[in-house]
Formats: sequence, structure tokens, C-alpha cells
Amino acid sequence: MTKIDIFSGFLGAGKTTLIKKLLKEALDASKVVLIENEFGEIGIDGGFLKEAGVEIKEMNSGCICCSLVGDFGSSLKEVIETYHPERILIEPSGVGKLSDVMKAVQNVETDVETELNSAVVVVDANKCKMYAKNFGEFFLNQITHAGTIILSRTADISEGKLNTALEIIRAHNDKATVITTPWDELDGKKILETIENAKDLEAELMAEVARMHDEHEHHHHDHDEHEHHHHDHDEHEHHHDHDEHEHHHHDHDEHEHHHDHGADCTCGCHDHDHHHHADDIFTSWGFETPAAYTEAELEHILEELEDEKKYGSILRAKGMVSAGDGSWLNFDYVPGERNVRPGAAEVTGKICVIGAELNEESLKELFSK
Repeated sequence: MTKIDIFSGFLGAGKTTLIKKLLKEALDASKVVLIENEFGEIGIDGGFLKEAGVEIKEMNSGCICCSLVGDFGSSLKEVIETYHPERILIEPSGVGKLSDVMKAVQNVETDVETELNSAVVVVDANKCKMYAKNFGEFFLNQITHAGTIILSRTADISEGKLNTALEIIRAHNDKATVITTPWDELDGKKILETIENAKDLEAELMAEVARMHDEHEHHHHDHDEHEHHHHDHDEHEHHHDHDEHEHHHHDHDEHEHHHDHGADCTCGCHDHDHHHHADDIFTSWGFETPAAYTEAELEHILEELEDEKKYGSILRAKGMVSAGDGSWLNFDYVPGERNVRPGAAEVTGKICVIGAELNEESLKELFSK
């Protein structure tokens, strides 16, 4: 299987710098083929990659997404069947549409099994707004079709400009993983891991909640079975009049068992007519953020989550955020317990809260920076 990764991005966004970092820190260059397509006659970026021992198939006579779509297909097939690489990196012209590149890759027929592994777009955070305004058709097409969006030049950018870039990106793609952390703070392996298998914090926590919920269901089911067998034993041992008394007492026990959980209980775990999945009962709220939080701020936030009337019934919260000084903090919360600790740099800050009847506006205000 040959993995094919597309590294797109508008002119000068930093695609080549990113590829160089991945080759140095995350990929075995001897098993990688890079296909470049510069807009023009001369590929100016091929030199260092040849020095890295990477076989390059350069196509410099036009844009891959325009006149070279047909030629691109035959060239890609030739590369695959000649070199049998484990991975092909395609760096298309910065003025092309990502959707066209993806289509061209998917249309290639070869005897070697291939997989479009990822579609990555590098975006210069400082120029995002300007490019979206002046070159919307091409620039926004790249954002819309990306699986991972990597912001470049974020080390010294203002918080306002960075948030503007994120708003533009999310307006056109709310599914892609967005990397906002400066590249110097991230190892190439972390970037590649994110590209190939973006970790969905919400899915992770919902799975955890589902396990807890299923365990509770199983325990309750065992309790019901025990009560049922006890009741049958009573029927066998006692007279009919006494059975009726036992049966009434058993029903009363069930009623008390429900009542003890409270009339307003929303967990649904004791509904004998319907056994719900956790994601039918609980909702999630969260966001990605480049904002920095201190340990004291996180401690205060997690303490506040205990206020059920204000924020809803919080079952689980987790996050990884920047501390603003190059270090990172991780936090975990379950009712009555909270933990804030140092963590490794992430591609961007992530916060997720799961519970019942969440007050999203209050949560947004609590976590706002």
C-alpha cells in the first residue's frame, strides 16, 4: 500500500518548510517520493530534497490543476510503479484548487494499491484574511477540502489576528483539525500523528462516559435479576396471601429505588422501558483554542464546574492548553475531583465538557480568554 499525502497551501505559506521538517523528524526519506509542481518552468525548491535522498518527479511546465491534470495521472503511475514507495508527498502549485488535486489522485489507476492518506493545507495566519478576500475561489477551496489545516507564522502573531484566521477557517470548514502551535514547539512526529490520526477529544470522552454508563446499566440489571430471583423464591416458599404482600413490597422497593435518585434525575439509567445509550442522554460542549491559561485560572474554572445550577450537570471535562510561556497544562475533572498538571505541547489547545442539560453560554463565559 502506497500512502499519498497532499501538502497544499497558497503561495509562500510554508509548504516546503513543513515537508522538510517532516522528512527530518518523522519520515524515512529513503521510502518517500516527493512530487512537486511549481507554477512556472523552474522548480526552485527541489535542491535540498534531492540532497535528503528523496527521489523527485518534478513537473514544471504548468499547474497541476490546470493543463497537467492528465499528465499528472500518468506521472504518478510511473512514480508508483518505478519506485514502489511507502509514501508519496505531493506538493502542488500554490494557486491550484485542492479539490482538483484530490480528484486527480483518486482517478489514477495503477497495479500498485494506493490510498489518499491525507489532504493538508498550510495557511499563513498573517495573510489569511487578505487571501480570503482577494483570492477566495482558490484559497477557500483549499480550506474547504482539507482534513488538516496547519497555520504557519503563529509565533509572534497577535491574538486578534489569530482568532480572525480561525474564524475564517471555521466558517468554511468546521471538521478539519487545525494546528495553531508554532512549529518550533512541535516535533515532526507529533504533526504527522495529527495529520494521520487526529485525536477527537469529544469522541474520546463520550466513549469514556459510555463505558461508565454501560457499567452502571449492567450493575442495575444484575440487581434486578437478584431481586427477581428472590421474589420467585418467596412465591415458592409462602402462601398466596403472603405472596401478594411480598409482591407489593417488591414493587415498593423498586419505587423507592427510583425515588432515591431524585425526581429530576436525567441519567435515564433506571428507565425499565428504555435503555438509552450515553450519547442519547449526555451532550458535549468544547472548542479548540490558542489561548493561554495559568494553573490558577484552570483550578478556578474546574472549581466553578461544581455549580450545577449555573453550568448544568457536568460529568466529565478534559483539556490541553498552552500556559503562555512555551509550556503546556493538562486538566481533568469529574465531580468532586480535579487535576491540573504539566503536559506536552499539542498542535492546538483543546477543551471538552460532557454532561446533562449543559448551559453552553455560561460555559463559554467561564472558559473565555
